[in-house]
Amino acid sequence: NTVRSASSSDPTIPGKLLRLLFHDCFVEGCDASVLIRGNGTEQNDPANTSLGGFSVIDSAKRVLELFCPGTVSCADIIALAARDAVELTGGPAVQIPTGRKDGRVSAASNVRPNIVDTSFTINEMIKLFSSKGLSLADLVALSGAHTIGAAHCSAFSDRFQADSKGKFTLIDSSLDKNYAEELMRRCPAGASPSITVNNDPETSLSFDNQYYRNLLLHKGLFQSDSVLVKDNRTREKVENFANDQDSFFASWAQSFLKLSVVEVKTGNAGEVRQSCSLING
Repeated sequence: NTVRSASSSDPTIPGKLLRLLFHDCFVEGCDASVLIRGNGTEQNDPANTSLGGFSVIDSAKRVLELFCPGTVSCADIIALAARDAVELTGGPAVQIPTGRKDGRVSAASNVRPNIVDTSFTINEMIKLFSSKGLSLADLVALSGAHTIGAAHCSAFSDRFQADSKGKFTLIDSSLDKNYAEELMRRCPAGASPSITVNNDPETSLSFDNQYYRNLLLHKGLFQSDSVLVKDNRTREKVENFANDQDSFFASWAQSFLKLSVVEVKTGNAGEVRQSCSLING
């Protein structure tokens, strides 16, 4: 109910919650280390400064602490909130286990080596996903998270440029020229760093297979999106998902489950935080 209420008042919340899970699980595992506040924590790395959805997690934690104190971890709340975010926007319902413990370590230095950069090549992404126990098929399916959410101009503006007179130059030929020109209009030189652009220009608030259709039209927002079409190892799967939403949803459910249990902590390896932003003690 917390996720539903927050999403009804702010339709960008589902995308933020889904991104929060990725950034949590890829660094130190799914242990809510991304929620810890303080100098030198994961939140201080530039890759995480644009994360959102924290207030939703905090609200859910407060409610749960009232009814069952010390029982539900912040790590479980992140995973369940991301699951609910997908279902609320039209995606598949996924059953995921609970019992994750919250981690006690959160270091900004751990972020960059473990997070996909939007400029990554396919081989760089495969290597990173493999290090998390995720396959090539998982990579393609989980990239479908970009069917919702938004990105700041700095994440993709190096794919095109305009001179002082406004003349457009396409730098990345894998990007549709008309789409790139529209992106440049949204993100002109000197634009506010707070400006965002939808990951999916067609159905940005719906969890569907439009992301893959966009890729086949060379309208992937990030370089790390476009490479999925250019590489023979992934293109067939992209085409399959673009033509068959049920196939995408089935694969998403399997891959999301795997993501939600990456390097989870159990037993004495973690704790159930009293406050999601602070380690106990």
